[in-house]
Amino acid sequence: MRRPTLQQSVEEAVNEYLDIMEDQPVRDLYEMVISQVEPSLLNCVKKHNRDNQSQMAIMLGINRATLRKKLRKYSLL
Repeated sequence: MRRPTLQQSVEEAVNEYLDIMEDQPVRDLYEMVISQVEPSLLNCVKKHNRDNQSQMAIMLGINRATLRKKLRKYSLL
């Protein structure tokens, strides 16, 4: 059995959420998804790189200043 891709997992989670919401209005879905996914992504990368911000930035493809800003945003520093 093939493991689901990250994209498939996200699609499944979003579809489940929309199904649960049924007829209720959904607003700011993009921001909601990003605010849930981004801290988890940062945490995983942080652990994988043993808090080495230079390596984290390389892995994420962002500069260190942007990384630090995101880490502060989610209280991960």
